[in-house]
Amino acid sequence: ARRARRPSSRRDRRAVTTRARIGGVLDVAKVGEVAGNAAAAAVEVSKAVRMRGVEAPDDMAKSYVAKGTAAADSNGGPVAVDEEGLPLVYDKAAIQAFWAKQGGALQKRWGEFIGLSVPFLTRVATLSITGGAEELSRNDASLARDARIIIEKLGPTYIKAGQMMSVRPDVLPQAALDELAILQDAVKPFETSVAIATIESELGGPLGEFFDEISEQPVAAASLAQVYRARLTGTDTYVAVKVQRPQILSTVSKDLYVLRRAAEVYQGLIERFAPQQRTDYVALLNEWAVGFYTELDFLNEAENQRRSRELIMNQEKVKGVYVPEVYHELCTRRVLVTEWIDGVKLSDCPKDEIRELIGVGQESFLVQLLQVGFFHSDPHPGNLMKMTDPNDPSKNLLVILDFGLMASIQQEDMDTMVSSIIHLANKDYPALVDDFIDLKILPTDCDRAKVIPLMDKALSPYVKGGGAKKYEAELKKLYNMEDGTLSSTAGGFQAMTQDLLTVLNDIPFSIPPYFALLGRAVVTLEGIALIGDPDYRLVMEAYPFVARKLLREDRPAAQRALQEVLYAGTAGGGSILQGKRLAVMLNSAMGVVARDAGEGVFVDLDTIPEDSVSLTDGLMYLLSPSGDSLRGLLEKEAVGAADVLLRQAARKSGGRLFAQLPRAPKLPFDLPFGIGQPLDPENIPGPFLVPSKDLGRAGAPRPVFATPAQVLEAAAPRLSREEELFAISLADLAQGTLGSDAAVLLSGDALLEPAAAASLLLSVFATGRAPTAQDAQVAALADAVRAQLAPAESSSDAESESVDDVIAAVRDLSPEESAVLRASATRVAEALWDGLVERLEGSLLANEAGAGAAAAAAR
Repeated sequence: ARRARRPSSRRDRRAVTTRARIGGVLDVAKVGEVAGNAAAAAVEVSKAVRMRGVEAPDDMAKSYVAKGTAAADSNGGPVAVDEEGLPLVYDKAAIQAFWAKQGGALQKRWGEFIGLSVPFLTRVATLSITGGAEELSRNDASLARDARIIIEKLGPTYIKAGQMMSVRPDVLPQAALDELAILQDAVKPFETSVAIATIESELGGPLGEFFDEISEQPVAAASLAQVYRARLTGTDTYVAVKVQRPQILSTVSKDLYVLRRAAEVYQGLIERFAPQQRTDYVALLNEWAVGFYTELDFLNEAENQRRSRELIMNQEKVKGVYVPEVYHELCTRRVLVTEWIDGVKLSDCPKDEIRELIGVGQESFLVQLLQVGFFHSDPHPGNLMKMTDPNDPSKNLLVILDFGLMASIQQEDMDTMVSSIIHLANKDYPALVDDFIDLKILPTDCDRAKVIPLMDKALSPYVKGGGAKKYEAELKKLYNMEDGTLSSTAGGFQAMTQDLLTVLNDIPFSIPPYFALLGRAVVTLEGIALIGDPDYRLVMEAYPFVARKLLREDRPAAQRALQEVLYAGTAGGGSILQGKRLAVMLNSAMGVVARDAGEGVFVDLDTIPEDSVSLTDGLMYLLSPSGDSLRGLLEKEAVGAADVLLRQAARKSGGRLFAQLPRAPKLPFDLPFGIGQPLDPENIPGPFLVPSKDLGRAGAPRPVFATPAQVLEAAAPRLSREEELFAISLADLAQGTLGSDAAVLLSGDALLEPAAAASLLLSVFATGRAPTAQDAQVAALADAVRAQLAPAESSSDAESESVDDVIAAVRDLSPEESAVLRASATRVAEALWDGLVERLEGSLLANEAGAGAAAAAAR
């Protein structure tokens, strides 16, 4: 009986093994049923798509592709076409009209695509079902070789996709990377005679009229064009001559049709099985298609390159980046002539050089994406080179090539992307939901209670870095699948499936079309970075740039984002500046990011990093153009903080002064004429001068009759509970950073010398103008402050050094930095003075006017 149950062949044993392996997790019968239904649905959708008429990808109203001169041909005039009549620039109507006349050319290309791709996909599916990941791994070399051969047969469009994935060690096994890497350099070149004929035809003359020499063979052959090294006529200047492949426009146009068909099939499946999803995959393909077609317009590429060089090297002055010059007079739609570069492909460099230059490339990309809104969407390894700096041979430059596909981003989208990076790095997922709504990824009516936990699960592993493989490991850890046992795998798989079903059915997210361009750039850059640093963290590496951007810009959106980071809410519904967060942001902008105490992955906004920048460096950064936005915010904060602290100090000093004044004895009887008991000194009225604004320069002071107590109350109103807490927090911050002596000064305790304080206040109300540093009263008060601080200074050398550090940092400023500091101090002083005058006018002059009106009424 036992022999009867034993598998009779190797095939049967493998089937039993497969069922045993899968049976603990999934119901095999149901899997087969689902697979059969899915296949039937796919066939049905494919037939429906095939029945549709021929349509070119839409040229959407809001395309992010930078078309430059390409759009000129389709605005008010006939579209430029090649010899066959195919449009040279993207125009949906013209392209559609052309292919409608070509019979079955498009359907033939669709058949070629299906004929090559379906057998390969069937083999992958079969290996996966019968042997799982182990079987796929055993066959990875042959699968990779087959995929590369199929890509080469399908042609340029698919070769570019393969090139993009050839730098993703986190996504593909090494065998696949090795095969796809062949696509970088093994594209078969076309004949040089054909290239020369194209050059002469495009430039309108014999080759020798433009070049004294040209290489016999192309120095590089890519999917869309190949490059020759040539010397300009009558010069020693060498240039790169890029010549478009013959018939490439027709091939690409057909391929875009095929990919649109594939996108339509996929869209139909998504609509059938996940109707809640709102991503328009056809629109995603459209954006990519418009961009790909635009890459074939070399006049557009020339303009893109010129603009990029201006923005990156001249306007933003990104260090370590070089964009070659363009010789516009020799450029046409099929020929591009640029400066020749001697360099090495970045992905072929040693890992330490990749790490060095990827930081430069990242800075350049972030400047393009978040600063100028014009970014390179095709930074594959062949387009990034290392070149020795001609001005400093000890340094390397990152050279960026191939500007055929550029994207333009609107300011509002850039602002939202900046905000999303801040919120993601700070693990502020509730705020990130708002960013995703603004970016059109989530609808406004999304269920936040479901979105936020899933966002944490999906995004937190990505922020930790390391690419797809480490992301997978983090997900296994998150779902308790690390030990690999059947029970843990089954439980984790069930939980993950439940989350996936929630995403598909309950969260109607969508992927905006511009992600087709942004994702292409990010995938490639991150892949190259992972070669040099397997733990590369894109989000955290971008954080210093974002911090610098927020500290520099004074646009309302940037100011709001900065205030959101730096301010915390109060019990009274207001907000208060967090000194530690300010220090963290300043350190982040200078490249020192505070990590959280757990895994050190996210930014800790409430902990100053141990290796924080020095006070001198921080002050110099704050006074530089990079600190413009933060400086403006701090000036406003300084006015508010100084007002609270000065009012606190004035009330303390005034109270002590009033207490020390001699008082008349209390009489056993009241004085006649309604006088009553003798008045306390602070309640005896006398003449005062209310100063004018602009430090007393705006007009003549106005006399008023008031008591010292009234003057003190008008000049320094009692602090609210929230203001008292604010003053305490400022003193605590000062004690933690500058020592107890600075805390004493900020708390107002150093200003309790009544004679000096009284002398200063009396000089203001006697003259009606602001005191200056040269006034004797200011000098006397300063002496009193120093005397009060003397005990604190002697109590701790470390604390004494803190204030000395501030003095030394100010002393070490350059003349330009000192001028910026003086200008800021002047603006703060003027704002404080104007606030004081407004309070005095609103209290003393209003009271006097009211008293005068009452007296007139009595008469």
